[in-house]
Amino acid sequence: MNDDTKTATGNDYRDTLFLPKTEFPMRGGLPKAEPKWIARWDEMRLYDRMREDAKKRGAKPFILHDGPPYANGPIHLGTAMNKILKDLVVRGHQMLGYDASYIPGWDCHGLPIEWKVEEEFRAKGRTKDDVPGDEFRRACRAYAEKWIEVQKQGFRRCGVEGDWDHPYLTMNYESEAATVREFLRVAMSGRLVRGSKPIMWSPVERTALAEAEVEYHDRKVPVIWVKFPAVGFGHSEDWTAEQRAKIKEFLNVYAELVDGSNPPKIKAASVVIWTTTPWTIPANQAVCFNPAISYGLYEVEAVMSEEELGFKPFATVGERLILADALAESVMDSAKIAGFRRLADVPPEFLQTFTLQHPLASLSNFYKHDIPMLAGDHVTDDAGTGFVHTAPAHGEDDFLVWIASGHTASDIRDIVNEDGVYEHPDLPDALQGLDIIRTSGKKRGEQGKANPEVMRLLTEAGNLLSRGVTTIRDAHSWRSKAPVIRRATPQWFISMDKPGANGSAPLRELALKALEDTGFTPPSGRNRITSMVADRPDWLISRQRNWGVPITLLVSPDGQPHTYALPEDKANEVNKRILDAIAAEGVEAWFSADAATFLDGIADPAGWEKVTDVLDVWFDSGTTHAFTLRDRGIIDENSGQADVYLEGSDQHRGWFQSSLLECCATRGMAPYKQVVTHGFIVDSEGKKMSKSLGNTVEPEQVANQFGIEILRLWTASSDFTEDLRISDDILKTNAESYRRLRNTLRYLLGALDGYSEAEAVDPADMPGLERWVLHRLAESDALVRKSYETFDYKRIMSAMLNFCGVDLSAIYFDIRKDSLYCDAPSDNRRKAARTVMSLVLERLVTWLAPIMPFTTEEAFLMSQFAGRADSVHLLTFPDTPKSWLDSAHAARWEKIFKVRRVVTGALEVERREKRIGASLEASPEVYIEDKTLIDAFEGESPADLFITSGAKLVHGEGPADAYRLEDTPGVAVVPAKASGVKCARSWKYFDPATADPDFPDITPRDAAAVRELRGAA
Repeated sequence: MNDDTKTATGNDYRDTLFLPKTEFPMRGGLPKAEPKWIARWDEMRLYDRMREDAKKRGAKPFILHDGPPYANGPIHLGTAMNKILKDLVVRGHQMLGYDASYIPGWDCHGLPIEWKVEEEFRAKGRTKDDVPGDEFRRACRAYAEKWIEVQKQGFRRCGVEGDWDHPYLTMNYESEAATVREFLRVAMSGRLVRGSKPIMWSPVERTALAEAEVEYHDRKVPVIWVKFPAVGFGHSEDWTAEQRAKIKEFLNVYAELVDGSNPPKIKAASVVIWTTTPWTIPANQAVCFNPAISYGLYEVEAVMSEEELGFKPFATVGERLILADALAESVMDSAKIAGFRRLADVPPEFLQTFTLQHPLASLSNFYKHDIPMLAGDHVTDDAGTGFVHTAPAHGEDDFLVWIASGHTASDIRDIVNEDGVYEHPDLPDALQGLDIIRTSGKKRGEQGKANPEVMRLLTEAGNLLSRGVTTIRDAHSWRSKAPVIRRATPQWFISMDKPGANGSAPLRELALKALEDTGFTPPSGRNRITSMVADRPDWLISRQRNWGVPITLLVSPDGQPHTYALPEDKANEVNKRILDAIAAEGVEAWFSADAATFLDGIADPAGWEKVTDVLDVWFDSGTTHAFTLRDRGIIDENSGQADVYLEGSDQHRGWFQSSLLECCATRGMAPYKQVVTHGFIVDSEGKKMSKSLGNTVEPEQVANQFGIEILRLWTASSDFTEDLRISDDILKTNAESYRRLRNTLRYLLGALDGYSEAEAVDPADMPGLERWVLHRLAESDALVRKSYETFDYKRIMSAMLNFCGVDLSAIYFDIRKDSLYCDAPSDNRRKAARTVMSLVLERLVTWLAPIMPFTTEEAFLMSQFAGRADSVHLLTFPDTPKSWLDSAHAARWEKIFKVRRVVTGALEVERREKRIGASLEASPEVYIEDKTLIDAFEGESPADLFITSGAKLVHGEGPADAYRLEDTPGVAVVPAKASGVKCARSWKYFDPATADPDFPDITPRDAAAVRELRGAA
């Protein structure tokens, strides 16, 4: 089995050896080869061919619906990994026998694109307000088109197969019309409401934002403690009997603390609040307390000196403060109060009767209104003072407790405009026009002038008790990265708890039921999205932007949308006009028209107004199932569902949820059967990737250095349900895995040179080793199929690397290379080996095709199977007979391999000590205590299995100095050198007395093979 087979006898055996021969190169050359394969697939219309082939097979559809990336920049490693993972799902199910179509898509509207276009206009010296709306929208459309093409090429380079010629775009006219159609279905269902309540507002982008559009970051903010003077107990006619009793008790016990006014008030007492948003104090309308908290009245007895502090404390000796008992000491410390005493309990019944004075009341009539005290469960004594300053226009809890107390949204004081600037006709001049955060320039997102001025005014009014700086985790706009504020503005919402007009269940109930019927990978995803849906507020769907699908509502003179104000038949007629116009001209048909365009002949347009807000972009993407799958006839209009949605875990609050809510609102069900989520990419140390840290990896960089197939291997080998680590070293490890898999394919192709079906051997006639390989193929087939069904690609990669590296390379190939190279062509053992190798190759190229599409295509087209199809990707996984599965036979071979491991270890020691060169120079004695292990070798040649020239199995314990392995007790090996002479053809040692006279330098087996090959008698 060497190249130098010409011996001293003059015999040259080189032409009689069957050494592997193939044109499949050892190195893949992936960076240069992969684009050529993609070009070939495009030229042959592979995606269309796959669809045609699946239909001929009558295959069951499998639909992965693509979550649309934003068309606003080149792809990055995260989006590349996401698309590769989807490709594994689609290709895997296609080869499982499904008709697995894939339509890629893009999200083209919304803030991410609009913000980039604004930046482009600003660079040209034009603000958004300077640009006419239609011009701005044209620029947004052109911007999206540019990046769609760039991203398409990037995803295609990742080997992602799909209908790239017919992707879905949310900005296509038909898509925009479909989104409007879905919106109007929601509006007609009675779930649409209009209200003014605090929502997250971005002063930088001048629009409302939903939770999915913000991210949370730490930032330093001012913190202030503010006194709200108590001016009375309210009016006695409003008191309950219990309150009267409590107040009478207080007046009797603490008479010296109460003045003689009617109604009475506590002398010099103030309720103290704590806030990190001083700018909301001018909008204060109440103070909240919690009846479950213990409160007390405290008197200041001493303050720290100005000399000691370097500044004068705001607190004064003798003033009285009402605080939660659990927080009194921390408040006193913050206010630099050196001494204080508790004067009295302040029961909750007492607090509820209080009327407070606004802390700025002495400075302006704008603040001379009563401040009530309201009970609220959101108040705690974990931090602060035990009281919560309440500005219903700027806090969700504030708003809810305000409404629950009997007030209405119209009572709310709205003093902040869309730019995040104070604006109100009655607001004092000192505050007019002050910004909360900076919305432009280098300091965009930093604190504006509002907070410092409010603190100055509180100091002037004598009601600032203390101030400081703290760090909070607060909402920031995902796009501008600037902080957002809470601001009450008129907005459109989809109600979560209002029943549908047709008597259908509330949306929250429908969505929670749909989640129960949905599968999740990983299972924890169910709890995550379920808790979000259970606790989420109404869906805020209106945005004050230009680039998006409009909220196509016409509002009647009495403030009702046309879907409510008009009879159903007339409302539907208006809806049809709207839909026809947008289908023909896109969203511009709405923006360029007036109300009369859609109402003419249906209703008197006088006094009607057209809504100019656009839909939340999440509503756009939430409707993609409608125009991508339903309108194209891929799934049923009303009852169809995609088989799977797959995105990052952040989409539990994003696309998964918006798609769920939209489909439940319009069809009463989820748009998907399964939800699969992946983690995010981090570096080798688990750190988030950042250009500033220099730890980013770009897909183009990987493609040029390693080939995209290595990135695909990395994706498949990782546990994608967790965060995925990547680095140059990790990629090199995957490149090594690729090398091992490629070498396996190369060896099989070489070993099968010239193979045909005529050579095939029936499994019943195969040697035991071959039947063991068939058993392993049957086991692997079940594992591979199950793993592709359940998206467990890591399990596939682990199994394939183990199968190729251990079962094949270390065992089967190693043992059978002698037979493959040296046995006669007619020898059953050699033919059986080639038959099994053919079966192995057939399965490996298909099992690995979804993960390694380029390499498996190359191997397939060089194999004997190439005539079956024009591409490996037009095949399905071959059927594997159940009869191959033989657990008893496998158990027998595990016993053989148990012994073989000890022999291999002993021979390795002999080689290391240079007592032998190759294992064929050995003829070991193997002592085995367990007779069943010896029996397992019945009918087999131990020497062939050990790859030695001879071997003897002995029942017994063996010498004390024999070689043993700790994990394999009862097996001992005594190495010995083989006797006889070395075969010039196979290198085995044999007894020369047994040699064929015509071929004295080779074994009888080799001589018979040579005679057959040379036609000798």
